[in-house]
Amino acid sequence: MSPPPAVSVRRAGRLKLLLIAAVFAAPMLLAVLLTVGGWQPAGKASGEPVQPQRNFVEEGVRVTLADGTRYAWRDSEPRLTLVALAGPGCAARCVEALTRMTAARITLNRNAPRLRLLYLGTPPAGAAGEGMARYWLLGADADGRLAAFRPQEADSVSALLVESNGTALARYPAGFDPTGLRKDLQKVIR
Repeated sequence: MSPPPAVSVRRAGRLKLLLIAAVFAAPMLLAVLLTVGGWQPAGKASGEPVQPQRNFVEEGVRVTLADGTRYAWRDSEPRLTLVALAGPGCAARCVEALTRMTAARITLNRNAPRLRLLYLGTPPAGAAGEGMARYWLLGADADGRLAAFRPQEADSVSALLVESNGTALARYPAGFDPTGLRKDLQKVIR
């Protein structure tokens, strides 16, 4: 004997409801299983993550600017900081990398003010050093706490991308690709 038509319609409706719920629940269940299993998607960032995580505010990293004031890692508005750390004798290659970092900031267009440029070290001699003050805040690592990030090779520069709360996000070692840095900045600063 077959069930009355109203009961079979009700069963069909419940089955459709369960299928719809399963369609929405399956991705969430899969995400939970992958997370519990320890799988994390690999990012395509050019910078290397700073390991172990460091927060320059909590560590009390002091940067003294050229005018004698102390650099505030936390700003009045949320802005990231790109810190350039020059190796000994910043000359042609170093200046080229700094110019490309400045260009990466400019390509952010209306979001460019959301990135501060901080140069730590002795500025290059001549016109290149004089022109840097237009785009870069010039300063020094007062206690040498960022020495581990500074390159040892002459005429080289490395960079750090620091969150507005003082947390170092990514490290770009000497010889990094400025195009990759630009792409990373465009992903982070929106």
